[in-house]
Amino acid sequence: MNTQDPKKVKVLENGPYEVTGNVPLDQLGYLYNENGASTGYEHIRTFPLQQTYHLCRCGRSNNKPYCDGSHLQGFYGKETATHRPYEQTALFTEGKRIDMLDAQNLCAVARFCDTNGTTWDLVQEGDDEETIETVIRQCCNCPSGRLTAVTKDGKRIEPELAQEISILEDTVAETHGPIWLKGGISVEDANGRPYAARNRMTLCRCGKSRNKPFCDARHMEDREGNKEEIPE
Repeated sequence: MNTQDPKKVKVLENGPYEVTGNVPLDQLGYLYNENGASTGYEHIRTFPLQQTYHLCRCGRSNNKPYCDGSHLQGFYGKETATHRPYEQTALFTEGKRIDMLDAQNLCAVARFCDTNGTTWDLVQEGDDEETIETVIRQCCNCPSGRLTAVTKDGKRIEPELAQEISILEDTVAETHGPIWLKGGISVEDANGRPYAARNRMTLCRCGKSRNKPFCDARHMEDREGNKEEIPE
């Protein structure tokens, strides 16, 4: 019998994210091309495995990515995101040989959608195998899950992702990126109600999102230029 606790993130009221279930945690930085579009990730560090830990949600911690209690100084973290399933909020884009779903409110400006041409143009104009593969790759690389490639028979294409969390750093924009949840880790609101499960999600860690707990790229307004050093 499997007695291992399920991997879960719970949003604490006006506080941090409580992560349980021995969820692996690491820190990644975006790799990018000459146009500033993302091409992949560089590994920065892996954090020690813990059964339970708390990640900063207010953006003020001096021990990022972990919470240090700074939210107690007056963080208002009311959740505003919908609990509706992704397919009910995403717009449908029809293409020649492949379609796409686009939930714009989830955008974290990770810039994988422009790596080899703008995904929206590729979907609508492309009809060769190379272009279709590019559409699928760029959609699957979107960490927030905003974009999803859909086959003509209605199958949504998702990458295979292990259940883990990555703290994203945006060296191009010189700011801290969101918290990337992978592999369908469940997210529960402050009242214990689960959000619709998704394979790829990005959570706000600057405290400014208007779509809490999810990232809405508000961190792009706060470009301080340096990543905080995280104590060993």
